[in-house]
Amino acid sequence: MSRRKSAVKRSVLPDARYDSQTVSKFINVLMYQGKKSTAERIFYGAMDVVEAKAQQPGVQVFKQALTNLKPVVEVKSRRVGGATYQVPVEVRPERRTALAMRWLISYSRERNEKSMAEKLAAEVLAAAKGEGNAIKKKDDTHRMAEANKAFAHYRW
Repeated sequence: MSRRKSAVKRSVLPDARYDSQTVSKFINVLMYQGKKSTAERIFYGAMDVVEAKAQQPGVQVFKQALTNLKPVVEVKSRRVGGATYQVPVEVRPERRTALAMRWLISYSRERNEKSMAEKLAAEVLAAAKGEGNAIKKKDDTHRMAEANKAFAHYRW
């Protein structure tokens, strides 16, 4: 099933503190049940912690972390004559950012610091340095794609 028209891309308004669309999008992804002010409080709290620890602008560290997390390739399942192959495909720029944000948040939630702001701050700092679980996830994704390079000719 495919739709008749392509969906309209709506742009998000930049956030209040950093005037950045990326930050605004991240806050939206972080938000549960429409509680945006809570999500903002968590994010800005995390940025304060990051600034205190890294001695540089929090949003800069955050952008660096996202850049480090963006995957270049991923695998998609493709059925060919009864067998399912994991076919490596390139990731579209928009999806790259979305995946990076999703991984950063989900692995932050799994950490065991006290508050969500601290968890997020710790994961952002780790990702900016090129370590932590979210980075591990990206590396695993790349490794999967590398391992299944043989099926690249099944791309569609």
